[in-house]
Amino acid sequence: MQTFKQKFSLALAATTILFAAPACAQTQTIPAPVETTQVAAEVVEAAGPALWMVKDEDTTIYMFGTVHALPAGLDWYKGSIKDALASSDTIVTEISMDKSLATEAAKLVAEKGTLPAGTTLRGLMTAEQKAIYEAALAKLGVPAIALDQSEPWSAGMTMAILPLLQQGYSAENGVEMVLLANAEGKERKALETLAFQISTFDSLPQESQMKFLIDAAESIDEIKPQLDAMVAEWIVGDAQGLADLMNEGMDDEALAEALLYNRNKNWAVWIDERMDAPGTVFMAVGAAHLGGEKSVQDYLKGAGIKTYRIQ
Repeated sequence: MQTFKQKFSLALAATTILFAAPACAQTQTIPAPVETTQVAAEVVEAAGPALWMVKDEDTTIYMFGTVHALPAGLDWYKGSIKDALASSDTIVTEISMDKSLATEAAKLVAEKGTLPAGTTLRGLMTAEQKAIYEAALAKLGVPAIALDQSEPWSAGMTMAILPLLQQGYSAENGVEMVLLANAEGKERKALETLAFQISTFDSLPQESQMKFLIDAAESIDEIKPQLDAMVAEWIVGDAQGLADLMNEGMDDEALAEALLYNRNKNWAVWIDERMDAPGTVFMAVGAAHLGGEKSVQDYLKGAGIKTYRIQ
């Protein structure tokens, strides 16, 4: 049976809607492109969060796996990552993270994540589910009525986020925020829309949504330690270790297809097509997309495109 650990890690690392927030920017001089030795990914010594590259005569695309929220004080924006972003003329994120994002997110969640009039979230639960759910809300200091109009997927997201925010994690410290703050003057592009990401969760069967919510409630004390473990793998560049943490016991193929595999395939196509135009691109997406089976790199390999790990 798939645990909440796998479901949560997928949701956290595979989509940005959990921690969507506008970015700040600062000026930075653009130096020459990063000089790298192109070697097979498996022989690169980890020296920080993993960074990959695809390259031809006139195009370079860096691929960096992100964590959308982090605690303060992590020293990762340096070395090859900093140089790669500085040398890029375009930064690509999962969704457009401009000043309107927070407003758009609130509007879409209200539209897509609200139950029909006359229906309540606790009214959809069994007595056992209701007891588990209300006990978790009490631990978080949230009134039981607060999420009564939320669809299960939306309430599950809230249940997963609050322990992290209450214990020091912040979107402002997240990887995308740091990158965008250092990308002033660069062209910004997005692979998806916020509406698409929300629809991915909203289209899940209600039974799956409710199980995600109740699993989150049952695991309320484990959420931060689970993310701590993932961040520990990410910060040292152990992409396989991170993938193992995220994918261990994965047996919900529909969820994996929706959140990971289909999107990885689409992004590999995007990279393939982008290679036809000159320039240097820094692509930052959830770390779950760049590790394990059916990763973006796997789909690129299937298209005959070699990926090099440079950190």
